[in-house]
Amino acid sequence: MPVSVRLDNKTEELLEKAARLAKTTKSAMVKKSIEEYCVPIVKEKKLDMSELIRELIKDHPGSGRGDLASRSEEILRERFKRKR
Repeated sequence: MPVSVRLDNKTEELLEKAARLAKTTKSAMVKKSIEEYCVPIVKEKKLDMSELIRELIKDHPGSGRGDLASRSEEILRERFKRKR
């Protein structure tokens, strides 16, 4: 499942360096890091993954629009038309 994450420069540089030193990809490094961070939390709180995600993002509400994924192509086309 694709996930998009924005990193500050310092974190991105750290990720790139760690992946290079471990001779792996940034994606593999992120997956491993998430697993190592999340598994103990899930075990401790006995939450399923969807509950864990809700808990982690509760203070970051997002756009409030539930149609962004399903209408992404349409929304991008509208925005590109407005830029012209």
